[in-house]
Amino acid sequence: MATGHPKILSRLSRIEGQVRGIARMVEEDRYCIDILNQMQAIKAALKKVEEEILKGHASHCVAHAIKSGSVKDQTEKFSELVELFSRYGK
Repeated sequence: MATGHPKILSRLSRIEGQVRGIARMVEEDRYCIDILNQMQAIKAALKKVEEEILKGHASHCVAHAIKSGSVKDQTEKFSELVELFSRYGK
């Protein structure tokens, strides 16, 4: 995932700014629907970051475990993914 760090960090910085913006909106007692719309935008942005990190994990960590030939590493990475996806389902 090393090559994706700048892109991910940039997205996270934007999300951080959006969160600060929502805090200001709450302080200013802005219209609830406007705040909720901004929250939806943040959730969508976080989902994109999550997808990028997952892609990086699959293309780097999981691929490395497969190439290594180590059954232990392969089983570990597979178990991590199964656990991750089982948490998504809840």
